[in-house]
Amino acid sequence: MQILDGKKCASAYKETIAAEVNAGISKGLRKPHLAAVLVGNDGASETYVASKVKTCNEIGFESTLIRFPETVTQRELIETVDKLNADATLDGMIVQLPLPKHINADEVTLRIDPAKDVDGFHPGSLGRLLLSLPGFVPATPKGIMMLLEFYKINTSGIHAVVIGRSNIVGTPLSVLLSRNQNPGNCTVTLCHSKTPDIKSITLQADIVVAALGKPEFLTADMVKPGAIVIDVGITRVIDPSSPKGYKILGDAEFQPLAEKCSWITPVPGGVGAMTIAALMQNTLEAWKRNTLI
Repeated sequence: MQILDGKKCASAYKETIAAEVNAGISKGLRKPHLAAVLVGNDGASETYVASKVKTCNEIGFESTLIRFPETVTQRELIETVDKLNADATLDGMIVQLPLPKHINADEVTLRIDPAKDVDGFHPGSLGRLLLSLPGFVPATPKGIMMLLEFYKINTSGIHAVVIGRSNIVGTPLSVLLSRNQNPGNCTVTLCHSKTPDIKSITLQADIVVAALGKPEFLTADMVKPGAIVIDVGITRVIDPSSPKGYKILGDAEFQPLAEKCSWITPVPGGVGAMTIAALMQNTLEAWKRNTLI
């Protein structure tokens, strides 16, 4: 078993991004600028946004964090997105999900200018992805592809099974894995909550991607020896024995799977780190376009 180390991979990409930013700044260009909108005090969202802000500082980006209480109105959020859309010094924006139940998240996402949609959630971004046109690829699927490329995993002609069909991870990743590219050229099966006997399908897979948000759903008896396991899940589970009162679990049962598979991503330190790296890469691309590099 070998670890697909997201922290190591992300660090390498961040160094490359920082070098490009420094080169641009030395020519008199402004810094890349990323804005994040955070609603409420969800622990996971707080941690994730804090990591994004920290990464911006590390690689020379300017970052703006806009906070709202849980009681924010739909109108207030829409007005904020409109202001960010109109800011010519802003290259990318994200509205951190999930949003409170009284907020129509689709309406907020649709309001984001696709040219600043560095999360890749806008229908325009997803449509361009489907048609293999240039555009922003959703950060988590993009990060997974970056990770496979970094470790030179040969995926051509193999069977990939993706568990989870969300528009943010599972569906776009299935498209990327099937593309005529490297990594890619996989035969892809997309499983979901209505798929009968998922185990019989994952046992056929050379790569299994667990992206359904259920802690330790994927167990060792569900994969064949030598398979590659990509764990997208990250869930806080109450654990009184932990100093923090909780522990972090992925969608895969790590230790038993690690003893059986050829490569596996850890949680934390795997896909999550790559999601942030991919977000920064998308923001860099937006900055290069806006500054005509």
